[in-house]
Amino acid sequence: MIKKAILAILIALPMSVFAQKFGVVDVESIITAMPEYATVQKQIADASQKYQDEFDKLNEEMNKKVTEYQTLDQDATTPQSIKERRIQEIQELDNKIQQFRNTASQDIARQQQQLMAPVEQKFQEAITSVGQEGGYTFIFQKGVALYDGAGVVDVTSAVKAKLGVN
Repeated sequence: MIKKAILAILIALPMSVFAQKFGVVDVESIITAMPEYATVQKQIADASQKYQDEFDKLNEEMNKKVTEYQTLDQDATTPQSIKERRIQEIQELDNKIQQFRNTASQDIARQQQQLMAPVEQKFQEAITSVGQEGGYTFIFQKGVALYDGAGVVDVTSAVKAKLGVN
């Protein structure tokens, strides 16, 4: 009896493996074709430009202070305490610039993550829909698999059609 059950499992197992459908999808080509992606990129570029403008102002202020210090340093009549105070101002401004750079990078990354979340969710919903409609067991990201056999279907065009993008 046990031998018959094991034999039945061994016979059924290969059949169930062959019944599975696998697909691949080119994630990057789909997401970059979505109109929402272009909107997100524009918003990120605008925010980045605002940070760059502020960073340029801080650098301009730094260059001005360094130039003033160099002029002051060449004047032999300037007291050392004034020179030290100017150096301290330059160091504080440099710290402020570094902190601004870090904050700006973190803020841009946070904004990108927040703005891309709905795009990624819409993409995931389209993948799920295509997977369910096509009866796929798995849909993998194209280029990630080490081997794509003949039984793997590229569903990129189906996902693009589901999203209404070219």
